[in-house]
Amino acid sequence: MKKQVYIIAFICFVFLSCKDAQKKFSETVARQNSSVSLFENPAALDSQTPRLFSNNNTLYMSWVTFKDDIDYLNYASYSNDTWSVSQGITSGGDWFTNWADFPAIAENNGSLLTSYLQKSDQGTYTYDVKLNYKNRDSTTWKKNLILHTDGTKTEHGFVSMIPAYDTDEFFVTWLDGRNTLESELTNHENGSHSSRGAMTLRGARINLQGNVVNSTELDHSICDCCQTSAAMTLKGPVVVYRDRTEEEIRDISIVRWQDNDTWTAPKTVYQDGWKIAGCPVNGPAVDAFGKNVAVAWFTAANQTPKVQLIFSNDNGASFGEPIQVNTQETLGRLDVIVLNGTEAIVCWMERDQADMAYVQLAKISSSGKKGPTVTLTKTKGGRATGFPQIEFLNGSVYAAMTLLGDDNIPEIKTVVVKLSEL
Repeated sequence: MKKQVYIIAFICFVFLSCKDAQKKFSETVARQNSSVSLFENPAALDSQTPRLFSNNNTLYMSWVTFKDDIDYLNYASYSNDTWSVSQGITSGGDWFTNWADFPAIAENNGSLLTSYLQKSDQGTYTYDVKLNYKNRDSTTWKKNLILHTDGTKTEHGFVSMIPAYDTDEFFVTWLDGRNTLESELTNHENGSHSSRGAMTLRGARINLQGNVVNSTELDHSICDCCQTSAAMTLKGPVVVYRDRTEEEIRDISIVRWQDNDTWTAPKTVYQDGWKIAGCPVNGPAVDAFGKNVAVAWFTAANQTPKVQLIFSNDNGASFGEPIQVNTQETLGRLDVIVLNGTEAIVCWMERDQADMAYVQLAKISSSGKKGPTVTLTKTKGGRATGFPQIEFLNGSVYAAMTLLGDDNIPEIKTVVVKLSEL
């Protein structure tokens, strides 16, 4: 009888401890939320997968709206505290619309570039990357341009695009499955592809005429379905991505443009040693400020999920030691902004014991000093909430994310946090 009393008392203690921990977590979130201001955006209900781009004067956002079995790619710009009218770019009933692999947008001296994914065959993961380009001197879009010319009915996606260094062109990088043609893509996100062919990383430029030029392979074997990320340094573009060894180690690698107009060999940013048989669908993020580079990424090496941040002061040639960002259980799904030579802002998602997710934001220095964690929103932790995006404009951090209401209809939420609050 005494043993049963002890057991009941222990269970009550654990329950009350968990409840108390949850209460403290919720109270902390409430305090953090006081720094966040909601601002309206022009995206209609049933919109999702926002992507942000800032040129330091104007913020651009693209998103996809689904209506009557058709996907619509839209965009709007935000400047002087005002959104422009939402504009449709293109639409289609044969798109591959995915929570993790979604359209990108970039601007360069008045020219705009966007992307989307279009099915190329009946297979689940057979789709092409299509581009839409609007030259600054034109009022119309050059639509539905294919990024790659291999013609294979394989997977292509996870696009990153940025303004090219000291030109009016764009640099684009993506995952290219042309070598997986003979593979059996049996389980895209939880199992590996056949060993007959690996996913590759490629890069190219989009010139002023909207043509794809200088397409080249950057890595011959990488993780199958994690996001890429690119940034422009003083030495040219760098690309970070989740790599893949023959032993199924899937750590983060970087390739860099060199002075001799070639790309470096892939180099591991930090050796987590995360061995995983399938793709975690959780790519890295990179940003640069001059020669200063910051990379944020998710790892679950040693069964310990972490969001890591690491700095470089030589254009990504070498890095210091990583700094752990999260304090609660993390889902990853991150983004990063470099503010200056020593500070960066990281956005990531955490989860509490009730399986609710929190989009978090914090400023972190290269010395490891971390400012207060600010919660941007509370949401569901499922895949449909996607990957929050952040950009910097006029002394504030702007964020966009997909939320699901009680009816599971997606909508896009945009918020702003002043840098002085971080």
